[in-house]
Amino acid sequence: MTKEKIPKRLLKLVTEEEIMLFEELRIKIKELNYKTNLTRLIEGDDYWISQVYDSLWTFKENSNKNFDNKKYIDIGSGCGFPGFAYAITHPNSEVYLVDSSKKKTDSLKEIIKNINFKNNIFVINDRIENIGRQPSFRNSFHIATTRAVSNPATVSEYILPMLKSNGLGILYCGKWTNKDNKNLENAIKVLEGKIVEVKNNFLPRGKGIRNTIFIEPKAFCPDIYPRSIGKAEKYPLKG
Repeated sequence: MTKEKIPKRLLKLVTEEEIMLFEELRIKIKELNYKTNLTRLIEGDDYWISQVYDSLWTFKENSNKNFDNKKYIDIGSGCGFPGFAYAITHPNSEVYLVDSSKKKTDSLKEIIKNINFKNNIFVINDRIENIGRQPSFRNSFHIATTRAVSNPATVSEYILPMLKSNGLGILYCGKWTNKDNKNLENAIKVLEGKIVEVKNNFLPRGKGIRNTIFIEPKAFCPDIYPRSIGKAEKYPLKG
């Protein structure tokens, strides 16, 4: 690996030590890809921009929010982004990675065994609809993220029950329109949540536009949410 391969905008956000950890992570994901189809984004700009930078800019280019020393959950973690990226750059936070695929959570556990993360990182193989109803997890996280999981109304039903009263949910999206915004506003009213900010960013080297939508509770989410497995996906809230 040479630094020339890494975009300058990313180098401004991370330390030398963090870059080395990200490279170790890339190599391990590539190795595990032969056994489990984790991701195709493991080489060059696909990895350093579409995985690492895209995961980090929301946290590292948002100086008006404190993301350090938090209890964090990544829902639908897949190959581990944005969860591992957050862990590497926020080593004092407690991190939970959730995915319903046992093959993927087994791979995440293998990665944790082989890379020297400083955090306590926990991997959970279960549906978020089940986790969101457990008293030990519900209303207990400062930060919850979803990336490439489902439509915004659906994932907001996964996120808001997990958050503390002062927690923050972060939805990673591609395009975002006024209609998308209105639909999400209507949906999260039912969940006692609100949109607090939408930030957009053009990724380096022509990798496209990204939007992150920040949501937070106005009050604790009603106990009936999240609904039983598959309901939020099949029947997204409309307000």
